[in-house]
Amino acid sequence: MQEFPAVLAALGDEVSTPAPIVLIDVVTENITRMQTFADAHGKAVRPHVKTHKCVEIAKMQLAAGAIGLTAGNLSEAEIFAEAGCRDILLAYPLWAVGTKAERLRRLAQATHLAVGAESAEAIDRLAEAMGDLAGMLGVVVEIDCGARRSGVQPEEAGALAAHARDRGLQPLGVFTYPGHGGTVGAPEGAARDQAEALRAAVASLSEHGIEARIVSAGSTPTAAFSTDPVITEIRPGEYVFNDYDNFRIGDCDTSNIGLFVASTVVSDQGHEHVILDAGTKALAREGNPERGYGQVPSYDGYLKGLNEYHGFLQLPEDGARPPVGRRVAIVPHHVCPVVNSFEELIITDRSGALIDRWKVDAQGLLN
Repeated sequence: MQEFPAVLAALGDEVSTPAPIVLIDVVTENITRMQTFADAHGKAVRPHVKTHKCVEIAKMQLAAGAIGLTAGNLSEAEIFAEAGCRDILLAYPLWAVGTKAERLRRLAQATHLAVGAESAEAIDRLAEAMGDLAGMLGVVVEIDCGARRSGVQPEEAGALAAHARDRGLQPLGVFTYPGHGGTVGAPEGAARDQAEALRAAVASLSEHGIEARIVSAGSTPTAAFSTDPVITEIRPGEYVFNDYDNFRIGDCDTSNIGLFVASTVVSDQGHEHVILDAGTKALAREGNPERGYGQVPSYDGYLKGLNEYHGFLQLPEDGARPPVGRRVAIVPHHVCPVVNSFEELIITDRSGALIDRWKVDAQGLLN
């Protein structure tokens, strides 16, 4: 993060704020590091595109060795299939009715597609949507390993996989999301829960005569601990950029953060804060008043509140005070919704040279 002020100064007025600034050399290092780790432990990498939503960055991940991509909805899967990705896991319990049914059918003919499912009813909708092409669609059963979000209990996975088989679909395996690993000290324990649940789910599929070819583990915070032999692939997303929460829980160093939001001080009325031009429209509302909605390390400050277009930069009592017009770098707490707020990424490197502008191809696409 120490490079961010110098990068901002080098970019100068070429960038209008607020804007997401990507240090592509840091991103390249992050991609290489994750791929090298996975290769060393015999795991495939299937990165989640929800973080960057950018075709150019997906191409970097695939070129580095990723076996395919993970999408969170049909729109994302369609965008990246059209861009040439030939293997996509839609890791979400899709309810394939209405226009989604026809879109699913078309997508399964354009790429090797697997879809998450966690109920017999959802599997029925998938089979009905695919019709005579049901055999082209893979189903990966979602299990709950402790996050208590979505997913069946591991012991129930085999019956669902068998139901998918009976409906003419391809039961390919299981996946889970250890979302309870996103706090300080929690990733290692969540990874243990994940491995235990996945082993039980694989055994459940085996009881129904089904081989789990895909055993997919999720999340950036738990990736370093996702080395159990049962796991065939990992689905990290945030690692490509990292963010302040990843740093806070010890998952990365500050030198591994590859995205910040450039913002400008637009008001100073003598309060304990100044106002920036980045509010919820740019940053979403990730964080809380106690730890802030974004960090501004160059002034030892944090965003204590957000309106739609206003960010309240809380400053130390005797600290430096940025003047109106000063540009500052905001380090997001959670990078994914921040990227989704913008139409393009400003591509630079640690030198601050303006390299390119890349489209956020799946920006705002929610279904």
